Amino acid sequence: MSALIELRGVSKTYGAFTALDDVTLSLSDSSPSMTAIAGESGSGKTTLARILLGFINPSAGHVFYRGKDIALMSPSEQRQFRREVQPVFQDPFEVFNPFYRIDHVLETPVKRYGLADTDAKRRALIEDALKRVGLRPQDTLGRFPHELSGGQRQRIMVARAVLLRPRMIVADEPVSMVDASLRATILDELKTLNRELGISIVYITHDLTTAFQICDNIMILYRGNVAEAGSVERVIGAPKHPYSQLLVSSIPLPDLDKAWGADEIPVSEASAARSNAGCKFAPRCPHVMEQCWDNVPPKYTPDSQRLATCFLYRDAPVAPGDDIAAVFRAPEPRTPVPSA
Repeated sequence: MSALIELRGVSKTYGAFTALDDVTLSLSDSSPSMTAIAGESGSGKTTLARILLGFINPSAGHVFYRGKDIALMSPSEQRQFRREVQPVFQDPFEVFNPFYRIDHVLETPVKRYGLADTDAKRRALIEDALKRVGLRPQDTLGRFPHELSGGQRQRIMVARAVLLRPRMIVADEPVSMVDASLRATILDELKTLNRELGISIVYITHDLTTAFQICDNIMILYRGNVAEAGSVERVIGAPKHPYSQLLVSSIPLPDLDKAWGADEIPVSEASAARSNAGCKFAPRCPHVMEQCWDNVPPKYTPDSQRLATCFLYRDAPVAPGDDIAAVFRAPEPRTPVPSA
């Protein structure tokens, strides 16, 4: 399997703080997928997103895009990478210049990458991109950012990404600041881009419910480490790692007899004060064993479509090469987006 993007032993530190710790992951070039990166605040999700986008460099390890180390790319290769790997950010309003009309944010990439040689062709490309994300060009173009709703602004940013015909979109919490009524619409549009245009989607989220609805696979981070990964059906439907179980148990259910958050795992003072060079989840884990304090657990594979970084599964095989994608469910093969 050729890799679209590949992380090999990637870590990121800020002084004494480790934001991401030894992540190895590859996403297929031939079978575009939807992959969720989930975890609570401070788990390393956004750091991973910025590394995938090339905005920051890892402190250790390497990132390869279609076999080329992005740190060693030539200016022309960097330009192509920037076009083919597009971001969609959490707060779309921060991306817009309030003094420019909406047209500006759409026309700029078309001109910069020479996607159209006439005004008519440029207009047609922009209108097609807007329609793909459910917006009417006549109701959108010519307006200022403050004249549009949050949902409309976010869909414009998706349209901007689509204009460049990317191979991958990294969407960092794309619906967390959007009304609930529009979340399903925007996520369904991302899914449609994956299915119809063959664009791989990396969906950064703390919401396991939406990850389950739209993604093929999921990777759950805890304090920069991979806790569990695999197909969404297995990881969310029957989580193995104690941290994944905690996250899934926090999903609100229509059960009046059960209080939301009733399954919270407490941290005892004795555990919190103990020196810990092993599993980072040990102080909160109800199944903690002595070896958890002194040793970092490898990535065990309890079944064929899941890995769990936990000594509870020490009798299971270890993921080959620590590559998380080894347990990902393969989506149906699709024709990748052709290079321009």
